[in-house]
Amino acid sequence: MSTLNLPMPAKLIIGLVMKDKKLAEPVAEKLTAQFGAVDIVSSWLPFDYTEYYRSEMGEPLFRRMFSFRTLIDQDDLAEIKIATNSIEEKYCTDNKRRVNIDPGYMLHSRFVLATGKNYAHRIYIGKRIYADLTLIYTKGGFTKLPWTYPDYLAEDMLAYLIMVRKKYISDQNGQF
Repeated sequence: MSTLNLPMPAKLIIGLVMKDKKLAEPVAEKLTAQFGAVDIVSSWLPFDYTEYYRSEMGEPLFRRMFSFRTLIDQDDLAEIKIATNSIEEKYCTDNKRRVNIDPGYMLHSRFVLATGKNYAHRIYIGKRIYADLTLIYTKGGFTKLPWTYPDYLAEDMLAYLIMVRKKYISDQNGQF
């Protein structure tokens, strides 16, 4: 019989995709009001990997990533996705999003995103939300998976995620 252990707390990471960079500040304020202080913010990253958001938001699109100081319980991810969906709705115009908010978390060995879209490799975590194992950390770097979105493989994104992982390990006092 296996021994049940408490899961490690995780580092909350939230990405924003938008055309209007001015939205980043008010959205970030709402995120910090809900999830606490931000500790690492990415530079503006180009986002030209898919047509999916262009029809809704226009172009050019940009991404900005935020990691949060307070660690979360992994099983809070579904509630966090629901909360970020609610923030997205506040910035809709004519039933179109002006910002896409993607929450996820970092652990020592993986980066996971939350989504409302089911697919074969996604695991249902409750409340109509699925967890997408996006990247695995092994042999000193992140390893892509067949379904990893191309924007998470870009050099500047991987550099950001490595920095967040180092901070997460520091937050955990290296207890791995």
